[in-house]
Order: sequence, then structure tokens, then C-alpha cells
Amino acid sequence: MLAVVAISLQSCNSSQAKNNGNESTGGEKPAEAVSASNAADGGTVKLTKAKFLAEVWDYENSPKEWKFKGKKPAVIDFYADWCGPCRTASPILEELAKEYSGKVVIYKIDTQVEQELASVFGIQGIPAFLYIPVNGKPTMASGIARTKEDTKKMFKENIDNMLVTTK
Repeated sequence: MLAVVAISLQSCNSSQAKNNGNESTGGEKPAEAVSASNAADGGTVKLTKAKFLAEVWDYENSPKEWKFKGKKPAVIDFYADWCGPCRTASPILEELAKEYSGKVVIYKIDTQVEQELASVFGIQGIPAFLYIPVNGKPTMASGIARTKEDTKKMFKENIDNMLVTTK
């Protein structure tokens, strides 16, 4: 099993959400603007609780046992629109969703809207990323690198090492 150490170089504390809920996105496209229709083009897929229960894990019926329902490995991006590092990661993940189309599904969960899902995974700081292989246990990582280039490299290495490389 891979031992992965996620270094959180940049992350937002989820307790900031209450204080920063009305913060402007600085002209950048908010993460919530990414729609499920992007999935058809290889884009990211926004998850609601109902969709999560149907496509990822029905924790209500098997709360103590992880049973991934997907047919392809997945990454879940736990984010909030007010979070700067989340806004940095969003377009990178959108690009990678297209690059890995047909191999990996990249989901997004808005922690402001889907607080129960964030709670199920104990999300206390964002951005946080759950890497889910088809078989085996998921791995949580948090934060992004200092630059966009290093962040993209980090995501690609994690996806390649944890999800698409067979050992």
C-alpha cells in the first residue's frame, strides 16, 4: 500500500467560512459554476448528498464499511467558494478531469452546501482531496502547493500513483 504524505502548504481553515462567506472571488469563476454537464466533456462533477450516496458510498446503509460504488477511480475536491486556495485548485482539477477523462472521475463537494458530507469525512480545513481507488481504501490529502505548476504536478503524481498505476 502506498504511504502518502500530504504537505499542506496552502489551505483555508473551515472555521473561516462563517467570517468570509461574502468574500468576493476576485473575478475568478466560482467553483460552483462548474456543472455536472461538464462530465460529458470530461469535466468535474458536482456532488450533492443524494448523488454521493448513489455514485460514491452509501454511508447511511453501510456506515462502518467503505463500499465504493464507482466503476472508475475518483478524486473528490472538498471546497468552498470563499477559499482562495480552492479557487486556485478548481481550474487545475477541471483541466485534469479532461486529461484523465474515461480513466478517473473528479468530483466536487461544496462544503458550505453539503456540510453533512464534509462532516462524514471530518473535513476541518479546505481544500481537501479524497483519492478513491476502485478497490481499496481512499486516501485524504489537503492543501495545495505554492505555485499553480507545482499544484498541478502534485495532483498528477497523486492520481498516477494512487489511482491509475497498477502494481
